[in-house]
Amino acid sequence: MTPLIELSAIKKRYGGGDRPEVEVLHGIDLAIYSGEFVAIVGTSGSGKSTLMNLIGCLDYPSAGCYRFAGQDVAGFAADQLAWLRREAFGFVFQGYHLIASETARENVEVPALYAGLPEAERRTRAAALLERLGLGSHLDNRPNQLSGGQQQRVSIARALMNGGRIILADEPTGALDSRSGAEVMTLLRELASAGHTVILITHDREVAAQAERVVEIHDGRIIRDSGPTSPPTALPLPVLDATRESTASLRDELGEAIRTAWRAMRVNRGRTGLTLLGIVIGVASVILMLAIGEGARQRVIEQMGSMGTTIMYLGSKAPDTGGPVGMITDDDLAAVQKLPEVHRIMPVIGDPTLVRHGNVERTIYVFAGGETMPEIFRWPVAHGRFFTPRENNGLAPVVVVGNKAYQHFFPGADNPLGRHLLIGNAPFEVIGVMSGRGTDGWGQNYDDMVFIPYRAGRARVYRTQTQPDYTVIDVVSPAVVDEAEAAVGSLLIERHGRLDFAIGNAAAKIKAEMQTRDAMTMMLSLIAAVSLVVGGIGVMNVMLMTVRERTREIGIRMATGARQRDIQRQFLSEAVLIALTGGLIGVASGLGIGFALLLWNIPVVFSLTAIVGAFTCAIATGLVFGWLPARQAARLDPVVALAGE
Repeated sequence: MTPLIELSAIKKRYGGGDRPEVEVLHGIDLAIYSGEFVAIVGTSGSGKSTLMNLIGCLDYPSAGCYRFAGQDVAGFAADQLAWLRREAFGFVFQGYHLIASETARENVEVPALYAGLPEAERRTRAAALLERLGLGSHLDNRPNQLSGGQQQRVSIARALMNGGRIILADEPTGALDSRSGAEVMTLLRELASAGHTVILITHDREVAAQAERVVEIHDGRIIRDSGPTSPPTALPLPVLDATRESTASLRDELGEAIRTAWRAMRVNRGRTGLTLLGIVIGVASVILMLAIGEGARQRVIEQMGSMGTTIMYLGSKAPDTGGPVGMITDDDLAAVQKLPEVHRIMPVIGDPTLVRHGNVERTIYVFAGGETMPEIFRWPVAHGRFFTPRENNGLAPVVVVGNKAYQHFFPGADNPLGRHLLIGNAPFEVIGVMSGRGTDGWGQNYDDMVFIPYRAGRARVYRTQTQPDYTVIDVVSPAVVDEAEAAVGSLLIERHGRLDFAIGNAAAKIKAEMQTRDAMTMMLSLIAAVSLVVGGIGVMNVMLMTVRERTREIGIRMATGARQRDIQRQFLSEAVLIALTGGLIGVASGLGIGFALLLWNIPVVFSLTAIVGAFTCAIATGLVFGWLPARQAARLDPVVALAGE
């Protein structure tokens, strides 16, 4: 008959390297058959617990051969050993080793969770096992609500959850009173009678004597073995296939990981809240900074749009090499108008001139330009109308007044249209009033001007002018401003043969200012993003503390069959859940504060891209900063983890 467990010349050493090497087991030979009830007895320090860890696949032997159901498992990888623990072993520990945050039923369900049993079946089987062990009324009690004997029964139910082919009981009565201890031993004898293989680790010879076979160990060597028994009923040898994956769906595994993570967050509300705060501030700050920056940008565009984001100014000057001032002719302007980058042009003559109405007189700037001025400057007329191309070409004596000029010359008048202004010595009829615009970035107060047709200005006011003071050039789009400036410059140099003109690129200046504002917005957003990083560091710090605090829980989960990736997924899910929760609260906070700012007339423009980007960064923060603690948890040694506090 093939032994279920066969150890040949098994040795176990600890230490090595810069630490002294200690050999705990010295060539153990032991065969245990299916269905046996074996007690391994020895004093403290004899090596019995180390032997149990090796038998239960919680640890690796340093030398020797370990055959399980006839197959050597000494060289199995960590996940293969996890499979074997999950499928074949059930552990009953002296300290119960129940997960404090889980109920009795949830503790019992843990092995089946990693075996892939559907949730409904897990709950039904766990409840049935607890009912069978007399705990049917304590399904939802947590460990601290149970007595020691009840907790040990829960651990026995957990050991049986996946079938419990082999029950490994480590000092199962050590922490119990005599009555509870007797009840536990009765349960173990019943399990052995039912065909389970029961391996009892104890230092108590009276407890060991209740087993059918007693193996005594001393100083890492077996000194007495009463010999194998032949039980009448035994469970068949398991088919060992450690390459078989769990049948649990990814959805079930993730769902359980998230449930466990959420419960852990609730248990540590204060610490979780402080960790969330960093993520919340980071996400809300990124959203707000970008929203405020975009709002300021659009307001600037709106305010500066009246100056024209596609405007350049052309004027004549003396060449730097000397010579007379250049002359911009009508033919030059006609040639510039034909350039593909140019939308329209407007020659302008302007100068401070005495303007009178009745007894009111004032020297103000008289702007003689084209009929396209409102379109070029994106500046609407508030009352009346602007002059037409026909009026411009016909030298019509009409005038449109700026908002402040209107208030100065016609105080209290509801309708100045049809009245006259004397500009210089020429009368002009008022046909419109411009809307308010304010002072531009170059100190020009357009509201305090009056506007007359270009040709009427040359004929009636500025008779000595032979060329425009300057010409406004409106290019087709902001994207081609620089190309248009180069094209106009090349054209005029070709026509004049010298650089006797100057081009003022107002659009470029506006564009540069916008780029500066964009850079400031980006800088503020990056500063806000730093808080996301700080929040991520907080997540990592909390998760490292969590791993340390829950080391024993990790060991329990590993003992019940959790693979390394199961542990890693659980703690990574917790980190992502913290980041996800912080991200959602951060988005809500950012939107709430933003709407409050809108009520205070602060320009805020929310960007869906910014909101999604900030939220995605929060999730990425949880993944990045949660990976290291999760990896550390997954790589813990099961034996060391079980011994942790």
